[in-house]
This record gives sequence, structure tokens and C-alpha cells, in this order.
Amino acid sequence: MNLIDIINRKVPPTPWEEGDNIPWNDIEFSQRMLREHLSQEHDAASRRFTTINHHVGWIHCDLLVEKPSHILDLGCGPGLYTNRLAELGHTCIGIDFSPASIQFARQTALSKNLACSYLEQDLRLADYGSDYDLVMLIYGEFNVFSPQDAGLVLDKAFQALKPGGLLLLEVHTFDTVWQIGHDASTWSARQSGLFSNQPHLLLEEGFWDEQSSVATRRYYVVDAATGTVSSYAASYQAYTVEEYRLLLEQHGYNDVRFFLDLSGGMETGPQDFIALVARKGAV
Repeated sequence: MNLIDIINRKVPPTPWEEGDNIPWNDIEFSQRMLREHLSQEHDAASRRFTTINHHVGWIHCDLLVEKPSHILDLGCGPGLYTNRLAELGHTCIGIDFSPASIQFARQTALSKNLACSYLEQDLRLADYGSDYDLVMLIYGEFNVFSPQDAGLVLDKAFQALKPGGLLLLEVHTFDTVWQIGHDASTWSARQSGLFSNQPHLLLEEGFWDEQSSVATRRYYVVDAATGTVSSYAASYQAYTVEEYRLLLEQHGYNDVRFFLDLSGGMETGPQDFIALVARKGAV
């Protein structure tokens, strides 16, 4: 691409038409992403470790009642939850598309002799295995899937669970996704960043599709030395609380419960995420 392609871009974009090309499995991108996951200065990629420890405590004590369990973490990143859960006596498998994150997770598990294994695969294509007490997909990753792919992930997780096993989702609220689509367009000059190690301009713009309740966020990376433009986009599906409940029930789950966060909070008020826990009924 070049600058004229930005001028001639399609406005507004069609949801999901271009909103699925963030290069998660690119080695250099994944290395930059890993730095963001491990940073203790923000919660933009993964939470700070103190927050993760709090979440892991709730999962261990409240959801799993301190019983050694078989856990699948979908979109596990660098294993920040799974490795901690393994330290508490659980057996974990993590799946993620990022090579740098999976390598970090494996090295951490090996160095601590933890009962964890990791697969570098696309969640839509991966073999999840079976006989899990808990399948988890957190930090809003569920919303990046189109409705068709989200249904596929829910079905695969259902098949992977034991009868009576639990699904834990941490999802974006409807208002959060709406805001992604309505955030103002921005640009910034950077020496390096998530999309490039070289000096560049980063242009961002968001769009909201009212009919499908999908936000699409575009990123244009203009290389400072050459003027070459790279484009990326991500789409996010918004759901109301009742739509989440109905979706889970349609895919066979029951006993759906909602929490304010991954600490089991049940207060009301504005928040970016909510946690859902659902059960696979006896089959």
C-alpha cells in the first residue's frame, strides 16, 4: 500500500471483511507482543502479575474448590495463568497462535517442572483434546471471533469438557465494543511499536456497524524511511448480557452465571469486561 490507498480506502468497512488480519503468528510481531504481555507498566496485553495472581486465586478456590483439575486455556498467551494454576496442583494445556508467547510459556513450565503443555495453533483449527474440568477463554478474546467462528469455538470447548465441566469466558461488555467503534481517529509518531521496530506513523480509525453490532478498528503503519503503508484491522462482535446467555444455551451449556470480573465480583456498574461461567450438563 501507499498513501493514496489510504485516501481511497473503503469507508465504512464491511465487518469481518478485513477485520481478521492482525499478524499474531508472525515471529517478529509475536516477539513485540510478548514484551507487552510481560510489561508491568500497563494492562494492555496481559494484566499486571498482582492482578493475575488474584484472578488465579479465585479460579482455584471458587471455581475449582481447590481440587486438582485438568484445565484448557484457549488463547493462553505466555502462560501467565496456566503456569500459576499448575503451581497450585492443576494440570494445564494452553493453546495460542503466537510463537514467541508459546515459547516463553514452554520455557517457564520446563524451568519450574510444571504439569503444563502448550500448542502453537489457531483456536479455530486446533484439536482441543478432551476430559477437561475447566476450559477458559479470557481477556475479551471471544469477541474477536465472527459469530460463526465463536460458535465453532464454543462447540469445540463443549466437546472437550467432561460432563459437568465448566466453561469460563471473560468477555467485553456491549458498551466496550460500541466504544471501540466510536473512538476518534488518531495518529502518532513512534520510534518503534507493536506493528514495527522501525520509526513510523501509526494511524488508527474505528467504525461501528449498527446492524450487526460489530466494531472494526483499522491500523495504518507508515514507514518513516520509505513511506510504505501496511494495514491491519480487527473486528469485535458486541453482545448484550442476554445474548451471551442465549448463545451459551444454544450451544448446550447451562447454569450460566455472570460476574463483574475474574475475582467473582457481582456488583453492578460500568466495566470493560464481565466473566461468565457455564456448565456442560450431563450427557
